[in-house]
Amino acid sequence: MKRKEPYKIFEQLTMSCDFRVRFNETDPLGIVWHGNYIKYFEDGREAFGRKYGISYLDVQAAGYTTPIVRTVCEHKLPLRYGETGRIETALVDSPAAKMIFLFTIYNSNNEVVCTGETTQVFVDAAGELSLAYPGFFQRWRESVAGNVQ
Repeated sequence: MKRKEPYKIFEQLTMSCDFRVRFNETDPLGIVWHGNYIKYFEDGREAFGRKYGISYLDVQAAGYTTPIVRTVCEHKLPLRYGETGRIETALVDSPAAKMIFLFTIYNSNNEVVCTGETTQVFVDAAGELSLAYPGFFQRWRESVAGNVQ
């Protein structure tokens, strides 16, 4: 069996943001409920989009949406109510017409709490799946990501 090659990420395109665990994000044991890590991924994607000019509003203005078609989430350590965390978000250099984001969540001791990945595809205003990068995204890749093929 051939081992899967690791993703190539755009090294220059990463985003890191801090957050504090809120009471309503925890379970009765006071630890973050597992489903809330997906919300943290969303926070990371939104911060990434704002920083690099590819937010959901930018995509929508270009006439597209980017629904999530795949989510992966691996839990390593718990986060508890009141603790701070940091989510690092990176964009994968994918040859296919999709956006793949990788996430790493750290606790205040810089220990990995959770890792994850989401895959989003491009759907135009008519609801059609784009099999090639839409022009606006290809131009963004070329300008922001440095002439990526």
